[in-house]
Amino acid sequence: MSSEDRAIPVLLEQPGERPDEDGFRLRLTGRAGLRLLSAGGGLFLFVFALQIIKTGARAVVPLLENLDIAGPMNSLGFGWLAAYLALSGSPVAAIGTTLLAGGVLDEREAFAVIGGSRLGASFIVLAVGYVLYVGGRRSADGLSIGVVALLTTFTTQGPAVLLGLVSLHYGWLDAVQFSPPAGMLDWIDQVYGRPVEFLDETLPSALVFAAGIAVLLGSFALFDRALPQLEAGSPGFERALRRLDSKWLMFGMGCAVTAMTLSVSISLTLLVPLSLKGYLRREQVIPYVMGANITTFIDTLAGALVLGGASAFTVVLTEMVAVGFVSGVVLLLAYGPYSRAILAVAGQATRSQRNLGVFLAAIVAGPLALLLV
Repeated sequence: MSSEDRAIPVLLEQPGERPDEDGFRLRLTGRAGLRLLSAGGGLFLFVFALQIIKTGARAVVPLLENLDIAGPMNSLGFGWLAAYLALSGSPVAAIGTTLLAGGVLDEREAFAVIGGSRLGASFIVLAVGYVLYVGGRRSADGLSIGVVALLTTFTTQGPAVLLGLVSLHYGWLDAVQFSPPAGMLDWIDQVYGRPVEFLDETLPSALVFAAGIAVLLGSFALFDRALPQLEAGSPGFERALRRLDSKWLMFGMGCAVTAMTLSVSISLTLLVPLSLKGYLRREQVIPYVMGANITTFIDTLAGALVLGGASAFTVVLTEMVAVGFVSGVVLLLAYGPYSRAILAVAGQATRSQRNLGVFLAAIVAGPLALLLV
């Protein structure tokens, strides 16, 4: 073998060299295997976490009583503020669904917690934009994108919560039922029953609940590792974004990316670097956020099925339908004035540090006020 042949594996990544196809395929297969393993592990831990949280849910009752959380308004503020603290809405929504299955919350309260988790989930976009801005970026576009995402969520999720509460009251979606496959719940009990019982017998209820949250966060971390990297540096991803001037295409992209990542926090955070690079305009963010706020409930809906409660499924489905209906009405009938209003308010909020401070104070005061109602 010549020295040039021996050098091929070393220079595999160098431009202009002929790649080692077998080695390249082997690496691709290895990466695919690791992603599949991460996805499987994430799914296993996700179901495990729901079972743990359901068992430890009784520890949350004193907390809710001490905070005097009762009724949809208090629950909405609780879910909203918890999503701020977690910088993610999916774990909070999963907790709300599990507390419903455990009998800690009723349907309206669980619905409000899930709705509140959506209100707070978009905060991560503003947080990332702020970090990039103070870290040396002179453009405030990242901040503006975060404000636009929050305002879009507030103005669609707020009416959706009211519509959903009316739907639950009159039972508009009660006839829509979907049962888990036969034997799935028995299989879950067989696989997770003993480990959950061991934790329940060994740890206080509060620690059982905390362990469930930790496992839940771990499951989302594994899911993240299983996903393809959707980064601003991907030329194909950026070329696709440059073509998406249609509100419906951006709406569909928000649905698709969030369905892939199972997290609105991840899919919306992608908007910040893309905006800073000039690939994405602020007006394109609005329909994207609308779509993301619908498919982000996929993991919560799956959790409702795992828990096996018809009421949990109805609550999550009602949330998805309500958000989809409100967003569809806006896109069809009032998108022009709506988008101009959102962009105008966002522009005022980011015009100065004082205005931004007032905006931040207002969005924190919102959930706190609901907790005190």
